[in-house]
Amino acid sequence: MKKIVLYSILIISTLTLIGCGAYSFTGASISSDTKSFQVNYFRNDAILVEPGLDRQFTLALQDLLLNQTNLELVTSGGDLVYEGEITEYRISPTTATANNTAAQNKLTISVNVRFYNRKNEEDDMEQRFSFFYDYEGDANLVGAQKVIAIEEIFERLTQDIFNATLAKW
Repeated sequence: MKKIVLYSILIISTLTLIGCGAYSFTGASISSDTKSFQVNYFRNDAILVEPGLDRQFTLALQDLLLNQTNLELVTSGGDLVYEGEITEYRISPTTATANNTAAQNKLTISVNVRFYNRKNEEDDMEQRFSFFYDYEGDANLVGAQKVIAIEEIFERLTQDIFNATLAKW
């Protein structure tokens, strides 16, 4: 009797998952006829230009999409197309000390993204994404600290872009 109940639950669960269509643990809702994506080079149009930031961001977005989807990365003719520019790279003080010096600084990076879904043009969008990293005011944003800051910002930015374009959160 217990085996019958267990098999019934297993069959119902399987049919429910199959009936829901393509399911993804990342939350992506990608139609079955979408096979590829392309990430065009994101130029750096920020007033303060950090060398190599444009390439780093382009690669970070490509890596996230490769890791969280089954889509193929192509250089042209992709079903999904990402393009845009880095619009802001800014370091600003966030809190001050009694001596009028910065107790804490903030690195902010903003990206303008244009997304085109060639399989469903209703999903096309253009949106600005921004995130920041706080660090001590007496520290210089160089070396390992800069690498950590940029990686943390890019991780959040690329996940926000993924959610807005594919997960629809």
